[in-house]
Amino acid sequence: MPAQAQSPEPADPIAPSAAPDTPTPPAPAPRAPEISTGRTPTPARRPAADPVKALMHRHRELCERAVDPLEIAAGLEAHGLTDRTAVRFRHRDVFSLAEEMYARVPRDGETPPSPTPDKTPRSRADWALLALLPGALCAATVAGIRLTEGQPRLVIALVGALAVSFAVRAALSRGPLGTPDRAPTTTPSTWTYWLLAYAALGDGLLGAALTGGPDALPTGAADAPWPVATAPLLALTVSCAPAAWSAHLFTDRARRKLTASRGLEDFAASVRPLLLGTFALYLCALTALLALSATALDEPAPYAQTLTLGALLFLARLLTTHGFTHAPVVVLVAATTAEATTLAATFASRLPGCAFLATPVDALVDLWGPAGIQTLSCGIGALALLIHAIRKLTRASAHAQEEPC
Repeated sequence: MPAQAQSPEPADPIAPSAAPDTPTPPAPAPRAPEISTGRTPTPARRPAADPVKALMHRHRELCERAVDPLEIAAGLEAHGLTDRTAVRFRHRDVFSLAEEMYARVPRDGETPPSPTPDKTPRSRADWALLALLPGALCAATVAGIRLTEGQPRLVIALVGALAVSFAVRAALSRGPLGTPDRAPTTTPSTWTYWLLAYAALGDGLLGAALTGGPDALPTGAADAPWPVATAPLLALTVSCAPAAWSAHLFTDRARRKLTASRGLEDFAASVRPLLLGTFALYLCALTALLALSATALDEPAPYAQTLTLGALLFLARLLTTHGFTHAPVVVLVAATTAEATTLAATFASRLPGCAFLATPVDALVDLWGPAGIQTLSCGIGALALLIHAIRKLTRASAHAQEEPC
């Protein structure tokens, strides 16, 4: 009997059907066993601290109140930071560093400050009147001296000198000629009074001393044995007004250039001709006032000694109002010492065996006359202060913190 063919077995309904071909993820590589070294794992190295951020924290108030990068640059310059120092903060100069500091100051959500009422016209009228006061009192004093004789003339001269000194002090206390709060309390007013007194009495006293005098006190007349030069004194006191306006003009224009400039060198280059122009403007005004005073009083106009003295006093006051008081005091003391030493040497040469003390004075007087002493001492001092002013007053830091005049 033939073998019966076996039929294929039916598929198991419970068995899962074959899954489609899907890529299987590769098995993870076996991890090498960790070997204990007994050391704690070191954390990742932190990045270096931001030097600009540290500088901003140190000058936080400056950065917050600045209205432009140049104001920050001026503040940094005032604190002694130079272009060489800015290299350590990865910047080529101070202004580039200030631009980054200004850009990084957070200003979102800040409310603009409320506008304050403008009090400039009233304050300007106050210092303008104070600047006119010394000239008015000096003119009244000179008129009183010319119209009186004897003891009344002496009384008027003493009272007028005190009144003019107080008026000069008041004119130098407010406005463009006033001393800022950050300046030291020492002011060169004492030496200013000496130089003004020498301008009126010094040349006449020196000329009389070289001829054996003086034999009497000054009478106030130009043709007396001890002549008094009232024209230079009147011109210098009246010039307080143009000096105040010139200083105000310089401060105001420099502050505008501070806002418009885009760098410290750009600001210095724009302020330098402004300073020289202001200085020349004052000298022109003083020259005109001296010519008018000499004509009105019928006296010779000593242009050389008056202009050098006026230049010295103007530059000294301009530096003082911007906070630079050391150099003006030193130069004014030097000029005062030179004039006082000249008079002292002339009188000391009358002592037995001390005639040699007057030899330098005689040589200078023979060369330039008695006025040469004042011209030389004040001229050298004015030149030194002019060079110093060009270096100091062309810096942005000299104008960044100034109050409006």
